[in-house]
Amino acid sequence: MASTDTRKDEVFHNPSAADPAYHDLDSRIALAGHPIHAMLVAFPIAGTFALAFCDVAFWWTGDLFWARAALWASGGGFAMGCLAALAGAAELLLVPGVRRRAAAWSHAVAAMVLLGVMAASWSLRLQQGADAILPWGLILSWMALGLVGIAGWHGGKLVFEHQVGVSLPEEEDPALPPSDTSGNSAP
Repeated sequence: MASTDTRKDEVFHNPSAADPAYHDLDSRIALAGHPIHAMLVAFPIAGTFALAFCDVAFWWTGDLFWARAALWASGGGFAMGCLAALAGAAELLLVPGVRRRAAAWSHAVAAMVLLGVMAASWSLRLQQGADAILPWGLILSWMALGLVGIAGWHGGKLVFEHQVGVSLPEEEDPALPPSDTSGNSAP
């Protein structure tokens, strides 16, 4: 029996790909060729995981050490998240190819919501101390973990699928003979 489903044979075309700016994905905010945003995001991610761990440890032990550690983790995660957000926003605004990808906007929205949750968590802890952890501090820290996962998923799509901020080797001129990369200069 022949299939009447023609969707398998359809080829989808992205009209944005015809624009040369769509392929402009080189980082504008970089240090020695390394994108600053990619360097900074590890710190708020670590702060978010540390916050969740400290909240659970306080819940299990009742030890005030974990409440103080959670306060520092939330504050440090929020502060470093603000720095990473500045670098990421600059990349979003300065790199035309990034703005044309839905994953960039999804990543940005998830990261901004994450910053809001981290700010609320830190503020709550500054005002109420250890009393803030149960239940709202714990809820906020687990919400932050979920948001880190969402923002990280979309950030990973930008790097691994769209090659944003990835330095690719220069294309060799086909008119020239291939270069010897083995280090041997003898014929």
